[in-house]
Amino acid sequence: MTVNMTKGQAINLQKSDGGTLTAVRMGLGWQAAPRRGLFGSRTREIDLDASAVLFADKQPVDVVFFRHLVSDDGSVKHTGDNLVGGAGSGGDDEAILVDLQRVPVHIDQIVFTVNSFTGQTFQEVRHAFCRIVDETNGQELARYTLDGGGQYTAQIMAKVHRVGSGWQMTALGNPANGRTFQDLMPAILPHL
Repeated sequence: MTVNMTKGQAINLQKSDGGTLTAVRMGLGWQAAPRRGLFGSRTREIDLDASAVLFADKQPVDVVFFRHLVSDDGSVKHTGDNLVGGAGSGGDDEAILVDLQRVPVHIDQIVFTVNSFTGQTFQEVRHAFCRIVDETNGQELARYTLDGGGQYTAQIMAKVHRVGSGWQMTALGNPANGRTFQDLMPAILPHL
């Protein structure tokens, strides 16, 4: 059963039977919002990019994004860049896979971001979401709907962090501005 998360909510990452998750997928979906024009409404393609920044003791040590698809240790993988979106209400337009068992022990947090590489604001986006899926069976565990409509170009979506011997996901949903994950680092740091 999917948990519809609210901003700031945290959930433990466990299988539906209470077992420990071994691999998760952080999926991102979106659609371009229709714009009214002289000849009716139309949409413009929106290029959102998902990134995962791996932290050890509040220091960034690796990143996975469309130009670096696999973390140096191989535990985190980006499935590839989607330049137009379109899922918005169902499947993922971009996804980042995390093999929780392979994440090195010194990595204590993975922060997921989404940014508009082309600089379009979230006023031009609708039906945007991030979700976490048990990659072993495809079951959606949690979904966070990204609020649209702002004059910002990015969001700090969520983080997955260690809690004892397990992992927890926290929905962040904080608006930010930047075209790349590097631009977002000052906005990420307060959430560590």
